[in-house]
Amino acid sequence: MIYSGIADEAGRDIEKQIQAHKELGWDHIELRMIGDTNLTDLPEEEFEKVFGMVQDAGLQISCFASQLGNWSRDITGDFEVDKAELARAIPRMQKAGTPYIRMMTWKKSNASYEEWRDESIRRTRELAQMAADGGVALAHENCTGWASEGPEQTIELLEKVDSPGLVVLYDTGNSVGYDKDTMAFFHGLLDRIAYVHIKDMTKSPSGKSHGTFPGEGDSQVRQQLKEILESGYDGVFSIEPHVSAVIHEGKKGDDPDALYNSYVKYGRMFEQLMDEVKQDI
Repeated sequence: MIYSGIADEAGRDIEKQIQAHKELGWDHIELRMIGDTNLTDLPEEEFEKVFGMVQDAGLQISCFASQLGNWSRDITGDFEVDKAELARAIPRMQKAGTPYIRMMTWKKSNASYEEWRDESIRRTRELAQMAADGGVALAHENCTGWASEGPEQTIELLEKVDSPGLVVLYDTGNSVGYDKDTMAFFHGLLDRIAYVHIKDMTKSPSGKSHGTFPGEGDSQVRQQLKEILESGYDGVFSIEPHVSAVIHEGKKGDDPDALYNSYVKYGRMFEQLMDEVKQDI
């Protein structure tokens, strides 16, 4: 199995992101923001510089954490933005040997449920064809968007798109953050998981959710990990702590040292949790 992580939660500079993964002893890294720019939006020269640094450090990019269909994009918005982003990303993924690019299925806005569903499927089908033609795959995360309303919607998306260019990225903590039944969502997708994000969330008395260290929240991460391993999954486990930084909330982490240290601590705690889970199987 492979350990990775969305490294901008260790720091926005690529140097810090690489440093954290080298300190953890991991040879994979999931890239999202470099400074204030998503990896897919970097000018070509800047991407080449970043990729060169990652290569020189002996790291492999496990996934591009892109903006495709994410929480900032509306189902009634300009689809050309997503298509252009994927078109930029595919040759970069090919060069990096990266198989997956994260996506979601757009905000609902003022569309009806049926319009939201149908347009999400149509758009994903087109993007999945682009991905498959490029030898890569969209990894749909159970976060925001139509197909994250429940496992039934995710499965409907997979079946109606019906493409090797679309797989499931399952996040262990998102159900708590979005008021879903965690274990029901998990069991609905368990046999379809191609990539895993590790997050643990808990609810405050006010009802607001926030990230915790793995195994300390309400996401039943230990049980999920046990069942994932028992299922035979042997792929990527990529941490997305949401402890000091929460990108979609604009929370970048005001203290660079605290940000970095919390990321490394999270990685160590995840490793320990995994070791304990393995012993229980």
